[in-house]
Amino acid sequence: MRTFTYLLAFFGVAVLAPLPFISGGEFKLEDGFKLIFNSKDFDGWKEAKGKKEALDGKTEAFKGRFKVEKGSIVIDYKTKGDSYIETAKEFGKDVTIRFDFKPGEGCNNDFFIRGSKFDITPKVKGVKDGEWNTLEIIVTGDKIEHKINGESSRKGDLKVKSSPFMVRAEFGVIEIKNLRVKE
Repeated sequence: MRTFTYLLAFFGVAVLAPLPFISGGEFKLEDGFKLIFNSKDFDGWKEAKGKKEALDGKTEAFKGRFKVEKGSIVIDYKTKGDSYIETAKEFGKDVTIRFDFKPGEGCNNDFFIRGSKFDITPKVKGVKDGEWNTLEIIVTGDKIEHKINGESSRKGDLKVKSSPFMVRAEFGVIEIKNLRVKE
């Protein structure tokens, strides 16, 4: 009987091991999406200003302004500086970027793609301060739409044909997780 229990435990671990990062048992990668943040370090990311140093294998950038903690990118408000990180990959075709974010006290941080900026502040319709929210950025042709928790928040025209996805640490606290893309 003990051997059967060990075998059952072994096969259970073997089946669960390939699943993507699951936070609180809630996250499951949707069909057609792939992660662009591995929840462990900044592989595939780089500094967006200055030297544009690759951040592969690192768990923090700009002296701790950006950190990887508990599977999330955390912008630390205690470390000052207007800093940016971006994906090493550029996006020039139709794309959907989706992620979960939790804005904290004084949050005013930004996301950029193809010349379009989107501010996360407590004043943005649908944003729940201190709770997990979902942001979806949908690029189709030269149009962009931002959705907060499934509701359209803003639409606009794109100014640039191709760019990386960029995160700006401006003010306050924000956590970002489950960052994924569908091309």
